[in-house]
Amino acid sequence: MWFRGSPRFDYPIDYGLAVLGARPAEGRIDFLGRWKAGAYCHFHRHVGDTTTLVLEGEHHVLDITDAGEHHRIRPAGHYAHSPAGDLHMEYAGPSGSLLFFSMHTPDGRVFEVLDKDRAMLSVVTIDDMVSGRLGR
Repeated sequence: MWFRGSPRFDYPIDYGLAVLGARPAEGRIDFLGRWKAGAYCHFHRHVGDTTTLVLEGEHHVLDITDAGEHHRIRPAGHYAHSPAGDLHMEYAGPSGSLLFFSMHTPDGRVFEVLDKDRAMLSVVTIDDMVSGRLGR
């Protein structure tokens, strides 16, 4: 599944997701995410616990909190685990990026896609990702 920007978003969107495996009854999904150079994915909140590994390139994460933004740069080989509720923007470095994700979510919801004011635009579930029917 590949996603590109639209006039609805004021940042460059150009990324793809590929599901590697899923166990919906257990609330688990593993997938790859690939970003073009300098491109973002949609502003979102992780609804489940997330483990990531940067496989290629450099990946930037902008954590968004009421206190402001915190910018993290994750090089190839960086491994991280984040609890549910992680709210952020993410984008690739100058040569793009490839990440492995492993998520666990008790109710099947994976992400909440948000607008710039943090209003929810859509919810992405494990079933949505497996079937390829993601809201944009």
